[in-house]
Amino acid sequence: MTQGSYKQFCPVAMAAELLCTRWTVVLLRELLAGSTRFNELRRGLPRMSPALLSQRLKDLETAGILSREASPGEPGVFEYRLTAAGRELKPLVEAFGIWGQRWVDTELSLQHLDVSLLMWDMRRNLDPTPMPKRRAVIHFQYPQLAPAQRSWWLLVEPGLGVDLCSVDPGFDVDLYVSTDLRTMTAIWMGLDTVRNALRDERMMLTGDRKLAADMQAWLGLSPFARERKLAS
Repeated sequence: MTQGSYKQFCPVAMAAELLCTRWTVVLLRELLAGSTRFNELRRGLPRMSPALLSQRLKDLETAGILSREASPGEPGVFEYRLTAAGRELKPLVEAFGIWGQRWVDTELSLQHLDVSLLMWDMRRNLDPTPMPKRRAVIHFQYPQLAPAQRSWWLLVEPGLGVDLCSVDPGFDVDLYVSTDLRTMTAIWMGLDTVRNALRDERMMLTGDRKLAADMQAWLGLSPFARERKLAS
């Protein structure tokens, strides 16, 4: 899996040869978060090339960490599912995230902004419980970004889950959210709040008042947002 070997019998070294190649840990993060198809994995890893993603998936399959299975009823479609060995890596990946949230400097974290990754993470962590029991459409606008990255829609359908669109889905919008990418990322990471962003005029909410009032509740923050920063 790696180009070289530590040539050590130590289990730490042997595991590192399998897991410490570029993109492998974040690929495991996506698999543990529930992504099973190639295009789903790409949406969570937008900066990883398709060729490298294919190679890493093959490497993990060879190592017995995941299996590649034909999707029932969909000829030619395959799904990638973690094996028992892969699922056992969950606490390790979570520990990476907890350590990063605690000890990586906030400014360093916020230098690596990625609207595609942010919106994909928001889509899968959104909590529909405090939302109306009907279709809700939230249009996120990032005016400072290039036109192709500026607008995103979250569609919440009771019983059907949450969908993310980068082109107008054609439904009436219930809530418009206008902000900058840094502010939205900081909120999602637990480093800022909707209330503070509104107070400082870094965010504007237009539309359904109940949806706007409950945004902090339904937003569904990063799984690591509750971890307190320890880095100075």
